[in-house]
Amino acid sequence: MIIHNTFRDLLDQDKPTVGTHFMLLDPDIPELIGDTEMFDYGEFTAEYTALDMPMLYNLARAAQCGRKPLPLMIKPDMDGQGFWAQAALGAGFKAVLFTDIRTPDDIDEAHRIIRPDVPDVRGHHGVKLRRPALNSYDIGEYLDDLNSVVFCIMFEKDIAVENIDPILERAKEKGVDMTQWGPADFGFSRGQPGMMATPEIRPFEEKVIAKSLEYGIHPRIEIGTVEQAKRYIDLGVRHFCIGWDRFIVRQALAELGEGMKKLTDKL
Repeated sequence: MIIHNTFRDLLDQDKPTVGTHFMLLDPDIPELIGDTEMFDYGEFTAEYTALDMPMLYNLARAAQCGRKPLPLMIKPDMDGQGFWAQAALGAGFKAVLFTDIRTPDDIDEAHRIIRPDVPDVRGHHGVKLRRPALNSYDIGEYLDDLNSVVFCIMFEKDIAVENIDPILERAKEKGVDMTQWGPADFGFSRGQPGMMATPEIRPFEEKVIAKSLEYGIHPRIEIGTVEQAKRYIDLGVRHFCIGWDRFIVRQALAELGEGMKKLTDKL
């Protein structure tokens, strides 16, 4: 059965969205996120973890089991993005975040990967007998599902920010839904690996946000705390991805351990 893409609905209705990241491979994680009923999607940061195709299927199935079915986004590594993006869509994921965008040609390649091979679109995605097509082999329904995939790109390279206008022009032409600012890789690409933690990063970040809005593409920002959101809301941002499962677990463990150590050290 094809699961409706509620993430796409929110974007089409011009409503704000909030997601959260996860990189742990336990399928309980997306189910727990859905159980909270607080998030519009979960982003599986495949670029930073180990994975295989059966795991993608298990994650997508589990995401549908919470109190609120959870659309999933995949963030694949650029070198394997074609294979893993299409594998994730075949498993039932509903969005792809493409990394390391440098030129308008990179937008064209991302478009080919996720868009259908039909007239007036001419992507490279054909009909695949995977989860979205297993129930009835309804090709029309399959095409509608493929067209609903949310298309996101990273701005995280110095050269991309230098060439932001032609990239965003191509992105608008190819139907990109969201841009995502990547401060860590941006500073790294400039030979300034610590730049993301300094005020020097802000003019570049604000440029990506303002230019995305200018071209009618939603800017999304990753944050670690709720308090960080206000500054971006004031800049016009309405889409966020907050928190990482690994860091949330580590922080909770550290707080529990610290509290108990303080008590037991006095014994």
